[in-house]
Amino acid sequence: MKPKYQLIIEDIKRHILSGTYKVGDKIPSEFALQESYNVSRQTVRKAILDLSNEGFLRSERGSGTYVSSQYRSRTGSKATNKTIGVITTYISDYIFPSIIRGIESRLNEDNYSLLLASTNNDIAQERKALEMMLSYGVDGLIVEPTRSNVYNPNIAYYLSFKEQELPFVMINAYYEALEVPFFCLDDVQSSYLATRELISKGHTQIGIVAKMDDLQGKFRMKGFIKALGEAKLRFQQEHVLSFDTDTKPNLSANLEAYLSDNRDELTALVCYNDEVGLEVVNVCRKLGISIPDDLSIVGQDNSYIAKNANIQLTTLTHPQEQMGRDAADWIIKNLQGRKDLPASTYYQPVLIEGETVKVIELE
Repeated sequence: MKPKYQLIIEDIKRHILSGTYKVGDKIPSEFALQESYNVSRQTVRKAILDLSNEGFLRSERGSGTYVSSQYRSRTGSKATNKTIGVITTYISDYIFPSIIRGIESRLNEDNYSLLLASTNNDIAQERKALEMMLSYGVDGLIVEPTRSNVYNPNIAYYLSFKEQELPFVMINAYYEALEVPFFCLDDVQSSYLATRELISKGHTQIGIVAKMDDLQGKFRMKGFIKALGEAKLRFQQEHVLSFDTDTKPNLSANLEAYLSDNRDELTALVCYNDEVGLEVVNVCRKLGISIPDDLSIVGQDNSYIAKNANIQLTTLTHPQEQMGRDAADWIIKNLQGRKDLPASTYYQPVLIEGETVKVIELE
């Protein structure tokens, strides 16, 4: 269990970094803090002293304790060691190593350092990552948002970056509540092309497996519905299997039930991404469903796991390394004073034919 003074430090830091306490604001008195945290005066004083030593607070005799901006310049070698923070949902999984490689290669060209954190798509971990970046005093930030399709209580931290005029961009998705530059795959088009590929091969009973707490999932569902509508095929709710970050560990079991229930109807499936596509392959093997003879599937993102799988997945491209490079380039040019930078960048997906889609012969 953490000491009480440490909990006070973390809470006051949170108030400062999120902008609840702004630079120059007077924080509550020692007595008020004692009452608020139900601790001794000595505990409060130790917390204030530590925060002052870290540059978050300054005390004026006879006046009170105020929020200081000194913490922002306490990294010492910032003038020579420029640092860009990078927050992704994951680091070593799926397409993220390629994205990070693109960021790092561009930063290295201008002698920027990279400070990396991941959130595991968890809002509390995102908050900690943002607090770390603000405490460290990074020069700019590249973020893949956490659960981008649901309300995010960490918006105040991003507004704090804006108030400090620290540039940041988002990759893969963005928070619709914020006006923020972003670099994204055209996810509507990706799923639209995936669905259209199946329709062009004669499929009319097409399902989708969609992750719905991320903006990518929302847009990929939109592309699926758009393609069905153009082909005058009916959208059927029972052909949709949705999941989110919390239910993802149960995806295999849920796929087994979903595929068993729809076995006699579905001939094709649009998958949220390649990772889901390969999970479908595994479950189909278990159920004795042949791919593509019994079920055609299309993944998305052209990930390394699709390239290295023992079945060549039909999928769609994702810019990965180029996206990371472009995001880093945007940050560097902003710091150099460029004003004509794009507010949004969409990459167009391209279908990559594999061996997981079968042509349905008209009877």
